[in-house]
Amino acid sequence: MLTLFSLLQPLSAVAGTADEKGLAIAREADSRNDGFGDFAANMTMILKNRHGQESVREMRVQTLEVKGDGDKSLSIFDTPRDIKGTAFLNFTHKAGDDDQWLYLPALKRVKRISSRNKSGSFMGSEFAYEEFASQEVEKYTYRWIRNETYGDKECFVVEFYPVDSKNSGYTRMVNWIDKDEYRTWKVKYYDRKDSLLKTLIVSDFSVYLDKYWRAHQMNMVNHQNGKSTTLTWTDYTFRTGLSDGDFSKNSLARAR
Repeated sequence: MLTLFSLLQPLSAVAGTADEKGLAIAREADSRNDGFGDFAANMTMILKNRHGQESVREMRVQTLEVKGDGDKSLSIFDTPRDIKGTAFLNFTHKAGDDDQWLYLPALKRVKRISSRNKSGSFMGSEFAYEEFASQEVEKYTYRWIRNETYGDKECFVVEFYPVDSKNSGYTRMVNWIDKDEYRTWKVKYYDRKDSLLKTLIVSDFSVYLDKYWRAHQMNMVNHQNGKSTTLTWTDYTFRTGLSDGDFSKNSLARAR
């Protein structure tokens, strides 16, 4: 799931320490996303180098909610021509390493992504492989830092600490989560030396099925190399009838 959390009482009534409050916020955010079933969307990825030169990639993404575990997702590149047919399959798990595979049509082979490489760049972007996995609650510990106004929204500011710290590219992520709908609007990523590495700005949310909020734009800026990547999401459709069979390793080579 996108984020995994659930407590219906007011946070002030259930949270004591900063760690307990951070976990309560995370659980509530997760509960808001529970039960979506599956969805498909189109995504445009714009990569910009430090000189402002851009390259554009287009892909299709589909995600299946898995009861009792993390989500399954499949991303298929349609353009540009030299990477058309490249497909990325991800099985996120609540505990243990995630399973990730990349199909390379030029080589006609499936490459498994090791958990040791999850901090690597996803297809040359400023997003890492670990950002393309669903952010299960069990993958992190949490600490509430403060409440703060972000734009016109009152937000909780919560630090996330990866449980698998030896393989993650981050020591911590600072998240701005609004109090009304528990949507994440901003994330600051700190590298293994605890220096600011990247900032993600999320915008243009819409609600689907009267419950599930999805962003239409995500902009990741790398402060250390001057590069950025913008993801623009369109054509969300929910409960399309996807099943486990649509997310097998065999489906990678069939992806078109």
